[in-house]
Amino acid sequence: MIWNWMISVCLYSYARHTFSLSIISPFPFSSHRRCSSPSSSSISSLNTNDQSRVGMASSDKPDILERRSDKKEEKDEEKGGFIEKVKDFVHDIGEKIEEAIGFGKPTADVSGIHFPKINLHKADLVVDVLVKNPNAVPIPLIDINYLIESDGRKLVSGLIPDAGTLHAHGSETVKIPITLIYDDIKQAYSDIKPGSIIPYRVKVDLIIDVPVIGRITIPLEKTGEIPIPYKPDIDVEKIRFKRFSFEETEAILHLKLENKNDFDLGLNALDYEVWLANMSIGGVELEKSAKLEKNGISYIDIPITFRPKDFGSALWDMMRGRGTGYTMKGNINVDTPFGAMKLPISKEGGTTRLKKNGDDGDDDDED
Repeated sequence: MIWNWMISVCLYSYARHTFSLSIISPFPFSSHRRCSSPSSSSISSLNTNDQSRVGMASSDKPDILERRSDKKEEKDEEKGGFIEKVKDFVHDIGEKIEEAIGFGKPTADVSGIHFPKINLHKADLVVDVLVKNPNAVPIPLIDINYLIESDGRKLVSGLIPDAGTLHAHGSETVKIPITLIYDDIKQAYSDIKPGSIIPYRVKVDLIIDVPVIGRITIPLEKTGEIPIPYKPDIDVEKIRFKRFSFEETEAILHLKLENKNDFDLGLNALDYEVWLANMSIGGVELEKSAKLEKNGISYIDIPITFRPKDFGSALWDMMRGRGTGYTMKGNINVDTPFGAMKLPISKEGGTTRLKKNGDDGDDDDED
């Protein structure tokens, strides 16, 4: 890379201009003299001083070792000083290059959190992070670390490696998909009940590699609430005839729905099938939307048509006002403050009664 090449050149230049090579002769320079034969007095003085010279040589050895140790320490100090000087030099050069080229740190912010899908088993949420890159070159987004906690307790965490590249001189939204599995949460924390709303905190760390500056981490946080949905209870209170015929009968299902969640449900569609006396009368449609109050009971009317002659002897039991068994299975589509949900509904082994228009509607259902 260009940066590595520039550092190498800078180090070489600094070392070359700071230190120079010198050649030191092992002997001192002196004028040449003519050799002459030694005189007898010289020889005798040499013989006389041999012993003292030997003694002096032996006493000089510790001093030589001590000087060598001092020289080694001086070299170590010079070496340490050189490394520190190189570090300072590289740091100064980096700052000057950063100022000249104009590299800067990216900025980021959590722009939103939404729930594409929520059901009884899991919640898929997406954290939108708006990242701005002020530099003239693309920057790699190395890793994304994320953590979701509630009241200091971890719900889920993970790592997204090689998260992409931030375009030069631009801003873009990085989407972080996260899935919460409700069974895992309820097993870990028994006090979290179905139908409740819990607070959460999302923590995100963006790890980015910026030229010249190096690797940086941008920490982000966002708080909110997430639901733990619970399926509504459903019952057929009664079936009221509008038009009776053996070939085709029109009737109204009076449904009772109990919302056990801590949030309202906006009922906008039904997708289920009804059985009367073990005979399927097909699916039913919702004529208009309805609001199911949180932790409350609501009533809705659903029109149905069926062929009484297909019921055989069970028809006479229905007409005599005896209890008629029914089963309901399917789903309801609802709107919530957290997004759309598709919740299952089911009722097996229930008992209801057929009534004619004008009959007293105070008779209770049998379950």
